[in-house]
Parts: sequence; C-alpha cells; structure tokens
Amino acid sequence: MTLTVVNWIDVFTRKNHKDTIIESLRYCIENKGLNIYAYCLMTNHLHLIVNCDDPYKLKDTIRDFKRHTAKQPFFQIQNEAESRREWLMRLFKEAGERSSQNENLKFWQTGNHAIELYTEKFVWDKINYIHNNPVEENFVSDPANWKYSSASNYLDDHGILEEVYCLTPRLRTVK
Repeated sequence: MTLTVVNWIDVFTRKNHKDTIIESLRYCIENKGLNIYAYCLMTNHLHLIVNCDDPYKLKDTIRDFKRHTAKQPFFQIQNEAESRREWLMRLFKEAGERSSQNENLKFWQTGNHAIELYTEKFVWDKINYIHNNPVEENFVSDPANWKYSSASNYLDDHGILEEVYCLTPRLRTVK
C-alpha cells in the first residue's frame, strides 16, 4: 500500500518527521501485530508491504497509524524550528477544508492505495519497485543507501527499522 501526504507535500525532508514514521511503525509492530515485509519512506509518501497477525485488524491498524502520524507532524511543525511553518499549515488547512469530513487540518490523502500481492513474482516486483524508488528519484545511487527503507534489511539484515521480515534469503538483491 502507499500512503500519500495531501497535495504531495514534501514533509518528510526533515529528520524529526521521518523519525515519527519509523517510531510509529515500530509501535504498530510491537503493539498491534503489524508485520512489515518492505517499506520505503519518500519525501511525501510511504510505501508498505504489510499484513497483521490478525488479518481483520489491518484496516484498524493503518487507520490508527495514519491518525497518530498526522498529529505528530502538526505538533512538530507548530512547536519546533520549521522555516516552512506558515506555508505547510496553510496547505494542510486548505486540504482539511476541502475534505468530505471538513477537518481543521488534513495530513494524509484519503485511502491507502492498497493492492493485493497475489503471486511471488508480483511480490518481488513490488519489493524491488519500493526499494528502487529513491534511486529513480536520484536521491541515492544504491537502494541500500536510503536510510528510511528496508532495502538494507534485505541486503545485510540491518536497517533503521530492524523488525522487517525479509521474505527469502535466495532473493536478497534489491537492484
């Protein structure tokens, strides 16, 4: 699934906002039974290949994740050093006013752009797509060099989010 910030706003260019996402994923793993097989946090969206121990709780887990990760950046933007504060808050306010729920502020786009991964080849196509996203955007030349991704988990079993389930050792390449 892909979670996208409203208007494709580049919020995740700041370390504090990226760390909020990683900490929240870790919380969902430890407390909500979320299993992460691949992820990549880009500047304005998050790719995930996930499921839950209880498949009926995935929808609720993602809803809660989005709710929490929307509130924390708003707090950070308003209370920490942020040169883009007025611009960001105006965009989030306008998105909230346009939403069907008429929210004060809206961070994530409605929906999750979830797709079912139904074959092993399709799973690996998506994992490779996710891991190569920062390369395609010219942020890094090697997927394993993007800190906020599971590519390094697949390459050397180490990443910023160590709780990632790498699917098979025989397909470790991410290029």
